[in-house]
Amino acid sequence: MTDVSRLPGSAHHFWQWQSRAACRDLGSGRFFHPAGERGEDREERDAAAKRVCAACPVRTACLDHALRTREPFGVWGGLTEEERHALLGPAGMTLAGRA
Repeated sequence: MTDVSRLPGSAHHFWQWQSRAACRDLGSGRFFHPAGERGEDREERDAAAKRVCAACPVRTACLDHALRTREPFGVWGGLTEEERHALLGPAGMTLAGRA
């Protein structure tokens, strides 16, 4: 679960970018893996999510949100959780509740 203490707050301008997101009406199943999904199935789902992100006008804002709030799951801004953790390094992983 995301640590809500890092969320930017409830002000509309913090979330306005989401209204322009390419994924807005696609459902979360494309971006978050179901329990037990592994291997080729997961790679294919991640690749499909990344294709949506590649054409998204708010990709940068989405990735910024995911990195700032340490989103622990899913594809955000075109990066998987593993790719975001690699960007954040060991300190970021610890902040996300991972050791």
